[in-house]
Amino acid sequence: MRSTYESIFIIKPTLSDEETEKVIQKMQEIITAGGGEIINIENWGKKKLAYEIKKHKKGHYVLIHFKAEGPLVKELERNYRLSDAVIKFITVKLKGDVVLQKPATQSEASVRQAHDVKEKPVKTETVQQGAAVAEKVAASPETAGVAETAKE
Repeated sequence: MRSTYESIFIIKPTLSDEETEKVIQKMQEIITAGGGEIINIENWGKKKLAYEIKKHKKGHYVLIHFKAEGPLVKELERNYRLSDAVIKFITVKLKGDVVLQKPATQSEASVRQAHDVKEKPVKTETVQQGAAVAEKVAASPETAGVAETAKE
């Protein structure tokens, strides 16, 4: 039974653009030769790594969505390991199908961002409860000495 997978791999940043494209092409060929169907490929380019990997501080990120059988995933990951150009990878089985969305235009993105950044009103009850707790702490004999020490 064919499942949908997402595979992200990081290529050494020291490779030329041509060499990087050859590595990406090789991974595509492994998927298609094994009977898989490539749904989407995203070349994210060079980005800073969260931590150093094999003495590299940057990496060239590539994302591939594909449909395949389980043994093909093992073969793909085996090739990731064998390739000197790939410094890190992960492949995940997705629950559903991948839905591709068209990239948002600049105006759509700004409208979407404006709607997402709305402030939530603070409930009056929450503020009153916080004030009541603060009064109890200040009035308790255990914290009275702490408050006086803090003033000095």
